[in-house]
Amino acid sequence: MKGRDFDLWRSKFRKSISSYDYYVDFEKVKKNIGDIKIELNILNSLVGSKNIESDFEKIVSKYPETLKCIPILLAVRADELYAQDEDGAFDYNFKNINQSVEQYKIFMKKTGLFDMLQNHIVNNLVDYVYGVETGLDSNGRKNRGGHQMEDLVERYIKKAGFIKDVNYFKELKTTEMEKMWNLDLSVLSNKGKVVKRFDFVIKTESTIYAIETNFYASQGSKLNETARSYKMIAQEAEEIEGFKFVWFTDGLGWQSARENLRETFDIMEHIYNIDDLENNIILKEIKS
Repeated sequence: MKGRDFDLWRSKFRKSISSYDYYVDFEKVKKNIGDIKIELNILNSLVGSKNIESDFEKIVSKYPETLKCIPILLAVRADELYAQDEDGAFDYNFKNINQSVEQYKIFMKKTGLFDMLQNHIVNNLVDYVYGVETGLDSNGRKNRGGHQMEDLVERYIKKAGFIKDVNYFKELKTTEMEKMWNLDLSVLSNKGKVVKRFDFVIKTESTIYAIETNFYASQGSKLNETARSYKMIAQEAEEIEGFKFVWFTDGLGWQSARENLRETFDIMEHIYNIDDLENNIILKEIKS
C-alpha cells in the first residue's frame, strides 16, 4: 500500500498480543498430572508418616513405578537427576531403577522431600504437583509467545476464505515452492545455496504471496537485522514475476529500531500491522 504515513502506522502498534491461553496451558497441566495420578496417590500415604523411611521402602519395593514421580516433586521434568555432596556423586534414574532403595532414601532425605511429606508441609501430592506443573508451564510462555503472531495472522488468512494446504500453506520452503509452482526463486536462495522458509504462503490465481510474521514486545539488536533482512527480500522479490513478499509485524519493541523499520516500510508494498489485519487487509490487498 503506497501513500501511507509511517508514524501513523507505527503509532498503532500493540504492547502485547497475549491471548487468554498464553499464561497457562491447563489442558497440558491436567494431562501431565493424569499420567502419574495413581502413583502420586500411592505416595500420598507417606504424608504424616512416623516411619517414613521404612514406609517409603515398602512402597518402592511393591510399586517401583512410583519413583518416576520424584523429579516432579522437585519441580524438575526429567527421568535422571545428578546430585553430589561430601559423601560422593550419584546419578539417579527414576525411570529405570539403577540403585538400591537405600540410595533413593538418601536422595529423598537430602533433598528435603522426606521432611516435606512427614511434617505435613503438603497434604496432598496431586494438588501439590498441580501447582508445580502450573509453575513449570509458565516457562512455556516464551514458546507460546513466539507462535502468537503466527496464530493471529493465520486466523485472518482463514477469515479471508483461504484453505490450509489448498491455497495457503504453513512453513513452506523455497525449494518446495519451486517444485509446486515451477518458480525460479534462485534470487532469494543465492542460487540454491540457501533455503528460505516462510511462515505462510498464499496462492492466488495470479500471484504467490510469501509471508513472514513476528511480534516484538521488547527492544533489541535483532530488530535492526530483521528489518534489513526483510528489506532485502522485498527488493529481491520484485525481480520474480508473479511473486510478492508480505510482512506482518507489530510490537512496541520496534521503538529502538524504528528508523530501520521506516526504511523497510518505505520500499515494501506489503508490510502490515495488526490494525491492518483487523481492517481486512488480506481481503483488500491479497485476495482481491
